[in-house]
Amino acid sequence: MKNNKKLVPCIYLQEGMAVTGFGDLGPEGDGDAVSLAKYYSDAGADELIVFDFSDSDEAHEKAIGILREIARVVEVPIIAGGNVKRVEDVKKLLYAGASKAMLNYAKQGNIELTEEVSKRFGKEKIAVSIDNMAAIADNKSLIETYVEEIVFVKVEDEQIIGEAAGAIDIPVLPVWSSNREADIKSILSIENVSGICADQLNGADVDFMQMKQECKKAGIPVCIFESSMQWSDFKLNSEGMMPVIVQDYITDEVLMLAYMNEEAFHHTVATGKMTYYSRSRKELWVKGLTSGHFQYVKSLTADCDLDTILAKVSQVGAACHTGNRTCFFNRLVEKEGTVTNPLKVFEEVYNVIADRKENPKEGSYTNYLFDKGIDKILKKVGEEATEIVIAAKNPDPEEIKYEVSDFLYHIMVLMVERGVTWSDIIKELANR
Repeated sequence: MKNNKKLVPCIYLQEGMAVTGFGDLGPEGDGDAVSLAKYYSDAGADELIVFDFSDSDEAHEKAIGILREIARVVEVPIIAGGNVKRVEDVKKLLYAGASKAMLNYAKQGNIELTEEVSKRFGKEKIAVSIDNMAAIADNKSLIETYVEEIVFVKVEDEQIIGEAAGAIDIPVLPVWSSNREADIKSILSIENVSGICADQLNGADVDFMQMKQECKKAGIPVCIFESSMQWSDFKLNSEGMMPVIVQDYITDEVLMLAYMNEEAFHHTVATGKMTYYSRSRKELWVKGLTSGHFQYVKSLTADCDLDTILAKVSQVGAACHTGNRTCFFNRLVEKEGTVTNPLKVFEEVYNVIADRKENPKEGSYTNYLFDKGIDKILKKVGEEATEIVIAAKNPDPEEIKYEVSDFLYHIMVLMVERGVTWSDIIKELANR
């Protein structure tokens, strides 16, 4: 639902490293912002804010690279800002995967960019960061006309959040910066507050789903899993359980088969982590609790007879206790044939091209293109595009098939050369 309140962790980047918060507070671990973002996305965060505190252009470009990697592994929207000086910087943030680019209203130049970037990229793509009430009052008309959301930073008083939310006719997302813990439920209850970012939401051990359950009990609308069917609707086996087939949500690879009793089912829905009943140990079993190989729920679907559940998950590490990615690795029989799944074919060809770049093979046409460089690759892409145009004028559609295949191959060479993946393309198309 659009009006659900959001729990939004922040990732702060400084000189290309993740740091603990506003200001020079030093590096946080090894600065692995990408893994942290992936955890947030899987564990139930609704959105991410990425602040870039880089001082140099070199560090800023590194931060853009990190943002791009974050966008590749998360499924939630990203608000990103920092080091914006011109329209091109907003474009970089959006092209790197941000759903909204954030202008810093502590800088007059960013205020002056607002109308231009909003008209160019769309109001829904623009947020602003503000740290005082005066900035809202002074720019109220500009913000309401050209901005989708205010990120109110360095907030240390709940009353000020209420004043900010009441002073403007667009959503306000506060970043709680006080040393005192924020009362998340109290702040989310404020009208026109779209969500909250607070220290309690930052870190690789935050239980977002538990927080959301508490918000739900307090009558605050949040995005949680709610089953459309009751346990009593299912047809159980003789042990009172349901078999669960588990698939990777991206590749559809079958990972494992396990069983749920009623308690395991309700625990799975409430926590967003796959939970089963161990028939051998006679106890509830949260997958990954000891190994760290959690399975984060993406969807649960019952079959036509209501006696089996299909779970699509984000698998951390290996699904099998043997260390294999999947429990199904003992191949018994197989008929040879051509793989026709489009995504698998594209991925396989892309991977071969990427391998050629990393491990050159003598006589390889792909390596010839990489050796000649970007201009040669672009020339071939242009030539193949022209061949498609010519083939399309031919009454025989078979020619188009060959020319499009040649074009896609050369496009993939270009993608590998420039570090663009099929996942990037698919996400961009999905966003459109």
